[in-house]
Amino acid sequence: MVDVDKDEIVKTLKFTSETGMPQYDPVARKIYVNLQDEDTFAVIDPASDTVVGRYPVGRCKGNHGMTLDPEHRRAFLVCEANNLLTVFDLNANKPIAFFPVAAGPDVAKFDPGLGRIYVACSSGAISAFQEDDPDQFRKLEDFPVQKKVHSLAVDVETHRVYTPEQEENGQPVARMIVYDAVKTAGKAATKQ
Repeated sequence: MVDVDKDEIVKTLKFTSETGMPQYDPVARKIYVNLQDEDTFAVIDPASDTVVGRYPVGRCKGNHGMTLDPEHRRAFLVCEANNLLTVFDLNANKPIAFFPVAAGPDVAKFDPGLGRIYVACSSGAISAFQEDDPDQFRKLEDFPVQKKVHSLAVDVETHRVYTPEQEENGQPVARMIVYDAVKTAGKAATKQ
């Protein structure tokens, strides 16, 4: 933990696992961390800088990426070792749904305006899911993109999805691709 006013470390939390994609929950005022070697979800209270809970993530193996829907008390965990998206109930501290994703899942982002979850997969897809309500989810598609897309960002005002590409058909590139979200039942995005 760093005191940003003094630019000094005030406390260190140590885990016996590789950690993945911590997220801050502004509703619960907690920090969530994936302990991916342990298939565990850890909760940190920033007021005391202590770990206040550790919870198993069910069938999810290698939970690395994470995005949140804090309003509806949901975390979406990306399971690298078995290509799943796990929906985790932040009130009950347990997984409630599992969905297949394309191979090589990494970073996930949530668009609260559309209720849409996107997962960047290095095999050449963005897996897209719809949150119809806090207990109803469905997979929309594995939208094809270039291989080795590991990351993405969502503009919550325009609903555009931004993906950095590092190759095109196996050749090196460095560019940002922008996708417009599609609000139909079967499709998630179109290339802009």
